[in-house]
Amino acid sequence: LGGLSYKGEVSPAYQFRNNRPALTLFYRKDVSAPITLRASGMAGMLRADDQTVRGVNDNTAPQSAYRQAYVKGSLYELAAALEYNFFNYHDRKSKVRFTPYVFVGVAGYYANTRLGSSNAAVQSVVRGSGGQFGVVVPAGLGFKYALSRHWNLGLEAGARKTFTDRLDHLDGKSRGQTSLVGNPRDQDWYFYNGLSISYTFYKIRCPETG
Repeated sequence: LGGLSYKGEVSPAYQFRNNRPALTLFYRKDVSAPITLRASGMAGMLRADDQTVRGVNDNTAPQSAYRQAYVKGSLYELAAALEYNFFNYHDRKSKVRFTPYVFVGVAGYYANTRLGSSNAAVQSVVRGSGGQFGVVVPAGLGFKYALSRHWNLGLEAGARKTFTDRLDHLDGKSRGQTSLVGNPRDQDWYFYNGLSISYTFYKIRCPETG
């Protein structure tokens, strides 16, 4: 379980307050002590609002105050990643029961979002809705702790770089949009932070028979 947040025109920087509920299911396979392969699926909600973007003196940033935009929706992701574990936390002969790790991978996503504005003067261009598919590069770091021989606790934070500026339907180029309402020179990101519980299956090797 965790939180999903987005960075783009309506949220120019990562904001923890924008995290919305998300769920990830995953399967890991240990290739060696340091290397783990992971397949995962994620589903979560996205939400951001111009009113939370702070500028000088902690006031709402001028562009955001004028635009008064908001974006909301949902996102689904399927990913494959490689994890590098710094310690062999499953070695029962060792006193180390934890390991930090880093990961990188590739993923596909489907986002269904809606953009709107409370400012009637820009509602004709600051609007949009619909779904889109895309490819992202997930990367981040985490921490694993072996609670017992089979049960593990995990903590992870990761970023996803998209290759589009249309996750929020606002790019400063479409439908007469200008740089006043969008930035045509950047691309959108989304982030996942989560806490996990996992169960380890061991392969039992039977003795050879004569």
